[in-house]
Amino acid sequence: MKDFFYAIQDLFVNVLFAPFDALRALELENWWTANFVSWLFIIVGIVAMVYWMLQLQKFNNNNEEDKSITSHSYL
Repeated sequence: MKDFFYAIQDLFVNVLFAPFDALRALELENWWTANFVSWLFIIVGIVAMVYWMLQLQKFNNNNEEDKSITSHSYL
């Protein structure tokens, strides 16, 4: 049973966390390159939020949303 948990430890430490170790080593050389993934996620999140807000505005302008208080039968 002890070997099973050591196998899980080996999987996470040596395989699944290897990209994070590479980013940690890369950060010592160039901060911008190491944080490129973070900047990419931030940009994707901003684009998704803007798209979502535009879609909400489109549905609001078409009056497609049921804004009545008893919109659900259980209310």
